[in-house]
Amino acid sequence: MSGRVVRGVCAVAVMGAVLAPGTAGAVPGPPGGEPSVAGLLTDLQDLYRQAEEATEAYNATEEELKVRRAQAESLAEKLAAARGSLHGSRLAAGRLAREQYQGRSDISPYVRLLLARDPQHALDQGHLVLRAARDRMATVGRLTGDEKKADALATKARAALDEQLRLADARKKDQDAVRGRLRRVEELLASLSPERLAELSRAEEAGTAVAQRAFMASGALSSVGRAPSKAGGAALAYALRQIGKPYVWGAEGPGSFDCSGLTSQAWAHAGRRIPRTSQQQWASLPKVAMDRLRPGDLVVYFRKATHVALYLGRGQVVQAPRPGSRVKVSPIAANPVLGAVRPDPEAKAMTGYRPPPLPRGATAGDDTGYDGG
Repeated sequence: MSGRVVRGVCAVAVMGAVLAPGTAGAVPGPPGGEPSVAGLLTDLQDLYRQAEEATEAYNATEEELKVRRAQAESLAEKLAAARGSLHGSRLAAGRLAREQYQGRSDISPYVRLLLARDPQHALDQGHLVLRAARDRMATVGRLTGDEKKADALATKARAALDEQLRLADARKKDQDAVRGRLRRVEELLASLSPERLAELSRAEEAGTAVAQRAFMASGALSSVGRAPSKAGGAALAYALRQIGKPYVWGAEGPGSFDCSGLTSQAWAHAGRRIPRTSQQQWASLPKVAMDRLRPGDLVVYFRKATHVALYLGRGQVVQAPRPGSRVKVSPIAANPVLGAVRPDPEAKAMTGYRPPPLPRGATAGDDTGYDGG
């Protein structure tokens, strides 16, 4: 997809409430004429939203596939060890069978024990007989146990392989869905003249400005500047170092990122592993009230939690916006806000914190946004 074409348009238009956006339909243009700018913007927003939903579905499937692959590799190692042990047990059982076969015409060791004239010698022989019997029982027991263990591991290994194949197929379908939706975006943008693209960009910028003013005036954010935790500050510093790197769906660094790839990697570099996708981050991390936000917290967007950014402070976030854009600093209301989560709720805020200086061009470029969610 042409990054130059996509970057010519910014898809931010907040129709309705900022914290609880509704679903707006495309605004039709004059009968027989071109679609209105508002209608085009709504269509574009919807396409980008669908693309990001498909991207997060792909990311979730990819993460599950990684887990299943690791499980399958572990099972394969255990199965190889079990088969090696089983082979040893079978060799031991074979030796036992040969010994019994070769000595079957001899007088039973128990009979020899009973006929022995020397009591002490008989007692010693008895110990040997008992030990030999225990060894034979242990050999048979190991063989039986190894066979059961190998059979169980083989069943699990086959199931793990089947699950890997299923997930690989699902990943391919998710991948095709992302590409299909982005292709529709490209087709829509390619059909517009430079003048229409400029109109869309101006409408989008105006929508962002209105949404941000409304959000800040709503009192949703505290007017008191808060300090991050030590880990939150480290995560934020990592995110700021990525400014200017391109958005690529499914990417989690180091050269490119998608939205949740940036947030998960930022916190990983701060020493705390968090889920890979924005939906998993929203579902599993502790919620934090918007008026309690501190830098490093994650701001989640849209009703389906399909976009995420790191809170910078002063009503701004660091985010990887969308295909064709780059990691940047954006207004918090560039997208319809769902809520926020905090990866380290137990950690105390730093003392003597000073907001980091922003790199040159940190706010330049397009912000993403989709109407509804």
